[in-house]
Order: sequence, then structure tokens, then C-alpha cells
Amino acid sequence: MPVIRTIGSVEVIALEDGIGPFFKPRETVFPGATPQQWHHADAFDPGATTADGRWLLRFRCFAVRAAGRVVLVDTGIGPADSPAAGWAPVPGRLPEELAAIGIAPDDVDTVVLTHLHTDHIGWAVAAAGTPYFRNASYLLQRAEDEAVMSINPELRERLLDPLRAAQQLRLLDGVTPLATGLTVLATPGHTPGHQSVLIAAADEAILVTGDLLVHPVQLLAPELAYSMEMDPQAARESRTAQLRNLAEWPAAALATSHFGDAFTALP
Repeated sequence: MPVIRTIGSVEVIALEDGIGPFFKPRETVFPGATPQQWHHADAFDPGATTADGRWLLRFRCFAVRAAGRVVLVDTGIGPADSPAAGWAPVPGRLPEELAAIGIAPDDVDTVVLTHLHTDHIGWAVAAAGTPYFRNASYLLQRAEDEAVMSINPELRERLLDPLRAAQQLRLLDGVTPLATGLTVLATPGHTPGHQSVLIAAADEAILVTGDLLVHPVQLLAPELAYSMEMDPQAARESRTAQLRNLAEWPAAALATSHFGDAFTALP
């Protein structure tokens, strides 16, 4: 079931599209992590590990309801024929998760795609080549659009062309306010145009991270690189900068795509 956090008058709702083990050993994709760091990460977030020590991923999206608006951050792994089908546990259940909280696809007015990896764009465009969220603007950093051929060439035709044809793709250049207390942040490194979403009210903040950090071991040791980061140095800088900024808030949490818990307080 969806998990809901309230910040001011804004609802942030975690929607789980699927769950399954990663296809590579976690020690392979975080080659710099030490046994002690794994021990600390497993104690911090035991839900991110299977019984036999594999990396267990939740595939989450987040809905944000604020002042009559519905913003969706990422669109999950998608249906059975989605681009993620070769490795992720499709079909996802995002439509059912949205229905459970009273959101129909046509209610969504904005979709923020944090980046163009297949487990984050699965429900963006339906099999017929039409946007699944028909009334939404889809927000993507211009740097991500320009890098699509190096990220996943298939997604130009399957995702970006249909969004352009429907005039629903909006390209951003860096930090972009969406509404009061709701801001898109450029957090490059995982991919060239990776972006995250900051929700803030009074003395509280929630950062919807996308893949700014993908495993709790990177929260406890932000310097650790993930082998699938396209620019590990830029990713490290984005990660450490955002964690440092978030720590300035009296109350702050991360809303993560892949951790065991949907919302995680800073350690």
C-alpha cells in the first residue's frame, strides 16, 4: 500500500511499482565498499537486502499533492512489455497504487522524469505510443534529452518522440521552481541530466532523490561510487552537496527510489 508523508499542506506519497533483487552482486556494483560499510548499511536498512545477501530493490515513484495539483516523480518499471522488461520484475503496479489513493492518470498534471533509465520511465508512454498521463507536462533536463543516445538510444523513439509529438515534453535547464515549496534540482552524475525534487515547508524538507543515491551504503558513505554512474565524480559531488544542504533543515528526509524504506531520515 502507498506510504504517505505530510509536509505542511503537501502530501508526498510513495508508490511501489515492483520489488525484486538486482541482477548483479552488490559487491560488484559498489566495488569500493568495505565489509564494515556493508554491515552498517544492512543494520541501517535491513529491507534493502535479501535473506541470502543480495541487493533487494524497491522500484518506487512518488506522487505529490499540493494545492489541487498532482505531480508524479518518475513512472516506474512499467507494464509487461516495457523497456525494463529484460531485467526488472514487470509488470509493475503503479496504476493500482495510484487508484488506491484516488488518483486517475488524467489527474496528473506534471510528471518529473528524474532520468532516462528504464526503471524510472516505464509507465510514461503506453504501448500504443501515446503518453499514459494525457494531461501532464513531462519535465526532463535538457542535458538528459541531449544525452539520450549515450544513455539508451531506444528511448528516443519509444519515449521522447511520442512526448514531443503530443507537445507534452518540457525541457528544463537546471533548478526550476514548480510551485511554492516545490523545486526541481539539477543533480547530474548518475546520468548527465539527472534531477531530483525538493519539497519544503517551514522547517521541514523532503528530497525525492531519483538515483542520486541508490543504496543506503551511499547514504552512510556518500563518497562511494556506483558502477552504473555515468560520471562518478559528478555523481559524488551532487550527492554530497544535496546531503549537506538537506542537513541544514531542522527536519529532513529522503524519499528514495530503491531503499527498503520509502522515507529515510538523515543519519
